[in-house]
Amino acid sequence: MSERVPVLIVGGGPVGLALAGDLGWRGAPCVLIEKTDGAIEQPKMDLVGVRTMEFCRRWGIVDWVRDAPYPPGYPQDYIYLTGLNGYELGREPFPGRGFEPCPPESPQKRERVPQDMFDPILTRFARSFPHVTLRYNAELVSFEETADGVQAEVRDTASGKTETIEAGIMVGTDGGASTVREALGIGMSGNPALTYTTNVMFRCKNFSALHDKGEGYRFIFIGPDGVWLTIVAVNGADRFRMSIVGSPEKINHTEADIRAALMRAMGRDFDYEILSVMRWVRRELVADSYGTDRVFIAGDAAHLMSPTGGFGMNTGIGDAVDLGWKIEATWRGWGGAELLRSYEAERRPVGLRNVAEASRNLKRMLATRERLPGPEVFEPGATGDAARKTYGDWFAAIMRQEWFANGIMLGYRYDNSPIVWPDGTPAPPDETSTYTQTARPGARAPHVVLADGRSTLDLFGRGFALLRLGPDAPATGRLEQAAAERHMPLSTVALDEPDVFAAYQRRLVLVRPDGHVAWRSDAEPADAAALIDVIRGHSISIRQQQGQVT
Repeated sequence: MSERVPVLIVGGGPVGLALAGDLGWRGAPCVLIEKTDGAIEQPKMDLVGVRTMEFCRRWGIVDWVRDAPYPPGYPQDYIYLTGLNGYELGREPFPGRGFEPCPPESPQKRERVPQDMFDPILTRFARSFPHVTLRYNAELVSFEETADGVQAEVRDTASGKTETIEAGIMVGTDGGASTVREALGIGMSGNPALTYTTNVMFRCKNFSALHDKGEGYRFIFIGPDGVWLTIVAVNGADRFRMSIVGSPEKINHTEADIRAALMRAMGRDFDYEILSVMRWVRRELVADSYGTDRVFIAGDAAHLMSPTGGFGMNTGIGDAVDLGWKIEATWRGWGGAELLRSYEAERRPVGLRNVAEASRNLKRMLATRERLPGPEVFEPGATGDAARKTYGDWFAAIMRQEWFANGIMLGYRYDNSPIVWPDGTPAPPDETSTYTQTARPGARAPHVVLADGRSTLDLFGRGFALLRLGPDAPATGRLEQAAAERHMPLSTVALDEPDVFAAYQRRLVLVRPDGHVAWRSDAEPADAAALIDVIRGHSISIRQQQGQVT
């Protein structure tokens, strides 16, 4: 039995589901296979970052995320403490998800929606398109790449029956132990073991009543040996995740170790139910390649990082969005041969950047193991209070870089992309905590509130958008004609709004379907066709001609 599909996605986690949904939204048929039944025992993520929420806005599912069952009023404080019935060293207060404002640089805000709530939303989104097929209990056995596609052997894990799926393009979103990556022989570089960590999901119905620290999202426990444990409010109600942070030394925590850790954290005996235990290794790895001509990897298959910062899934969703419009363009025929090749050039530097920042966040958290708290931190009285304030203030200050990370979430740029036309301006600093909008080619197109209440981001997504800014914006007939002749979707939007021009700084700005700037200038290019051919991946860019792209 053989089936032919334009796109085969291997792996049904959030990245695979996002890619399936994005392709469906773009009208491109695809099949997603997932070797399990899709059930989630341990949510591996719970932060939907601000850029991912901007993608959800584009897809029309923001309300679905907003209405997820995580309580909107549950405080999102980060609390540093010696124990739940010990001393509080400090906290970073945040309101519940229903009350946190949007940052000025985005029409959206981050959302606390764990994977077992977010995956069903993405599943519902993908399934809303009749040309998207999700197949569970379907495992990739092997595949062969040919000049015009991929032949994949797929096994039904329930019946054992196998079939062949022929696809024009295949994408492996099948996690850190990716079958696709391994079959391609792609190695990963970095640190394979930052810490050996044990995650314990447990249920406690009256958790906040058992101590005086109040409700919070993450409790970070500091003992005489530094940070040793965290507890996270997974659903803002009765489910929690305890993580025994561990070290680079391999250890297998026993059930007795787990129960002792819970008792130490609470400082007293209490009633709880252990739901599941997951032992895992915190890694710092990026794939040496992101694929071939017809087979690509994305998400954890391409990059593995410490969860400190919440960058993992959000980086993977960025991979999916970058691939989505390029796959659609290739399928429809207007995308050139260089378009899909640009995926690695654009996304691998982002993977390297975000993996490194996640490790720096971990290093900041574990700095308590270098600067150990003195014994007075754990003693009552005025001396202990003073020591706790000093130590807590220091720790709170270094941790803020993790809690405030819009620079990482929004500020990634495709500075050296072969399908971006540079304008000669110097690259701004790559910020982490703060984020300064720029319309420099390769950057995310800035958010500005329009006179009608929309965001400029609402103008982007389906195809290329050509902004004509100001009353004296030049004509764009040559660009429009060149795009039309090549069947490249292009909409022209005229805006006479000073705030938009102040953010974009040129009279003409060409924005890609993924919302990144491809080109900007104050005049049409002399050779409009050459520009259009570069940004649609039909011809090599001036960077490639000059040997600036590797």
